[in-house]
Amino acid sequence: MTRSTRQRERERETETERGGDQEGVRVCPECDSAELVKDADRGELICDDCGLVVEEDNIDPGPEWRAFNHSERQEKSRVGAPTTKTMHDKGLTTTIDWKDKDAYGRSISSKKRSQMHRLRKWQERIRTKDAGERNLQFALSEIDRMASALGVPRAVREVASVIYRRALSDDLIRGRSIEGVATSALYAACRKEGIPRSLEEISEVSRVERKEIGRTYRYISQELGLEMEPVDPKKYVPRFCSELDLPEEVQTKANEIIETTAEKGLLSGKSPTGYAAAAIYAASLLCNEKKTQREVADVAQVTEVTIRNRYQEQIEAMGIHS
Repeated sequence: MTRSTRQRERERETETERGGDQEGVRVCPECDSAELVKDADRGELICDDCGLVVEEDNIDPGPEWRAFNHSERQEKSRVGAPTTKTMHDKGLTTTIDWKDKDAYGRSISSKKRSQMHRLRKWQERIRTKDAGERNLQFALSEIDRMASALGVPRAVREVASVIYRRALSDDLIRGRSIEGVATSALYAACRKEGIPRSLEEISEVSRVERKEIGRTYRYISQELGLEMEPVDPKKYVPRFCSELDLPEEVQTKANEIIETTAEKGLLSGKSPTGYAAAAIYAASLLCNEKKTQREVADVAQVTEVTIRNRYQEQIEAMGIHS
């Protein structure tokens, strides 16, 4: 369809005006239809109702090559790994392989091996130019190690790395151990991402004590303005039930107990792990899937006394007589 340049510009203006009236929804300037289809082969935007070519010579921002499956896409891609906050240099460094082989897989000469050894040594030295980068490198490796031990997803590691970087830039590390701040950042990231881990679980994989983790966490969350909501005990229920090998029925009943008793104000000031453990214990008794207090306490990492106290409060609030 051939049109003059002036007519084309006038139609574009009309299209823009109409699109603005409809909160940015693009419409055909000829028939006011919103059914616009992109033709990638021709680089055109076409109205599906009347066939008008609304735009032509569109720029394709994609690659010039085509791939039909994941392996082809990986082979033809010419970009590196995405940047990440979990590495002190954000993953933009060069890595010299430890294998003493050339591009064809053949062994290199002794002279070349000696040269590559020196290059690796200097590469490792220049990756961290000052004490701040060495601090960051050690802390991020600690976060990665603890996150792997806890089995938390990659997103949590990224958030923990960002929190630690903020603490380092605000000079909150001074007077505190690197491990303590790194562990606190990981604990804060778990809560932020809705994947709660108790302080006991965090301290098990850390090299610092539980008391120091809690103290440092409160400090950095206050200084960085991290708005943390109280942990919902229901988030612990699926994991605890899975470790206790309890059926879905018990999990549903435990969530019901938590909801009902929390509405009556029993959750205020109570440990969420102990509260969840008591609800699971009560639900297992009600569903005839009996588990001992010791078994539930070991999984939740609380004491049997805590479970007994919370259990008594919950069944009284539910109107159940033991």
